[in-house]
Amino acid sequence: MTRIAIAGFQHETNTFAPDETTLEHFVQAGAWPAMTRGDDIFSVFQGLNIPISGFIKACPFQMVPILWAMAEPGGYVTDDAFDTITGEIVEGIAQANPQAVYLDLHGAMVTRAHPDAEAEILRRIRARMGDALPIVVSLDLHGNLSPAFFQLASAVTIYRTYPHTDFADTGARAAQLLQRVLAGPLFKAYRQGDFITPITAQTTHASPARELYQGLSQHAPASVDLALGFPPADIPDCGPAIFAYAETQAAADAAADSVAQALQQAKPVFDARLLPADQAVRQAMAMPGPVLIADPQDNPGAGGTSDTTGVLQALIANNAPDAVLSLLHDPAAAAAAHAAGVGAQLDIALGGGHPEYAQPVQAKVQVIALSDGNFTCTGPMFGGARAHLGPMAALQLVGTGIQVVVGSTRCQNLDQEFFRAVGIEPADHAIVCVKSAVHFMADYTRISDRVLFAVAPGANPCDLRQIPYTKLRAGVTLL
Repeated sequence: MTRIAIAGFQHETNTFAPDETTLEHFVQAGAWPAMTRGDDIFSVFQGLNIPISGFIKACPFQMVPILWAMAEPGGYVTDDAFDTITGEIVEGIAQANPQAVYLDLHGAMVTRAHPDAEAEILRRIRARMGDALPIVVSLDLHGNLSPAFFQLASAVTIYRTYPHTDFADTGARAAQLLQRVLAGPLFKAYRQGDFITPITAQTTHASPARELYQGLSQHAPASVDLALGFPPADIPDCGPAIFAYAETQAAADAAADSVAQALQQAKPVFDARLLPADQAVRQAMAMPGPVLIADPQDNPGAGGTSDTTGVLQALIANNAPDAVLSLLHDPAAAAAAHAAGVGAQLDIALGGGHPEYAQPVQAKVQVIALSDGNFTCTGPMFGGARAHLGPMAALQLVGTGIQVVVGSTRCQNLDQEFFRAVGIEPADHAIVCVKSAVHFMADYTRISDRVLFAVAPGANPCDLRQIPYTKLRAGVTLL
C-alpha cells in the first residue's frame, strides 16, 4: 500500500518584531492546538479547519503522522527551535520510509541562520531521502516563496481566501495534487511579483485580491496558485509568487504568465485603507453601530505585541460612549482582576509592555467579568477549535463607556468568542475594536459591514514606507 508521511511546522515570522519565537511557543497551546505527535494528529485535528485536517480527510493512502507544530506569529524563530522540530520531522520521515510526503507549512518562516526556512526544511528532507521523493506542500497565502523553494517542492497548494477560511480545503487540494504527482511527473512554472502589498490591502473580501483569487479556478492546469507575501519580513524573496502545475510545460507557463499579468494589472488598485486612530474613532462615532475598528499594526497574527494602547487612547480621548476592545495582552492586569474578583475596582496600568510602541494607560477600572480563557471558537475560520488563552478579564474604565478585554496569551482576535468568553456580545456595542488586521472579518462582518483600519504604532507596520528594509532583492517596489 502507498504510504504517505505527514507533518506540519508553521510560523509567520515578522523580522521586525521585538521578541523571538522559541521552542516553548511551538509546544504550548493557544488558539491553535499544542504540538502534536504521531497518531494523536488524527484525533486532535479531526473536523478542524486546518490544512492537515483537510489532507487527512481527502487522502486515500495509508498515512504515517509524525509531528505538527505551530506558534503564534512573532519575531525570528530561534535556530534551536527550528533545528529541533525540523530534525524530528526529518527523522520521522526517514523511519517511515514513505512513497511520498505531505507538509503543512506556512511559507514565511525566518530564522537568523535561515532566511528561507521552508526551503531549508525541504533541503534537509531531500538530503536524507533523495531528490526523487515526491513532496507536496500546502502553504499560507502570505508565504514569501523563493525560487529555491519552488525547485525543492514537487507541488504546492496555497490558501485562496483572506481571511483564511479555506485551510482544510487547501489541504484537501494538496491530497488531490499528490495523487496526480504519484501518477506521473507534472510540469511546473514559477513567477515572482516585483512589488509588495500592504497586509490590509490583501483581503479577498475586496478588490483586487477577490478577483485575482476567483480567477485561479478558471485555468486548465492541474493547479495554479498565488501567494501575495508577508510584508514585515526583511528577506530577499519577500512578496508575491505564482506556482503552476500542468500536463505540459507550455500549459504551466501559460497559466503562470496569465496570473502574473493579472497581478501586475491589479498593482495600482491595492489600497491599505488606513486611517489615523483618532480619525477612525471619530468616524466610527458618527456612524450607526456596530462599527468594527481593526488595530492592524498591533495584530499578533502578524507578530504584533498585542499590548499597544494607541487605539485605546483614541477611544478615551474622544470619550467614545460605547466601545469594546479585545484582546489586550496584559497578563498582570488579568491576574490582578482575578485576584480582586468581579465588581472590584482597581487603579491599574493597562498595556504598554513595549514602550517603543506605546505607554501604559493609567486608569481606574471595574472588573466586569472573568474567564479561564478556555472556550470553543464558533466563527468561519476556527469554528470547533478549542482556545486555551489563560486568565482573561473584562474591565470597564470607570466613568466611561469603554470596556477592555485583557488576556494572558498573545493571540489575534479573529472570533467573536474572544468577547463572549467574558460575557460581552459584540453586536450589542456601537464600536468593536479588535487586535487583528483582516482575519477578524470572517466572523465579525456577520454583525457589521462597517470596517475601519486604524493606524497606531505597533510591530506590524501596514504603511510599507515605515518598514526599514535592507535585504529586499533589486527591483522590488513598495505599494
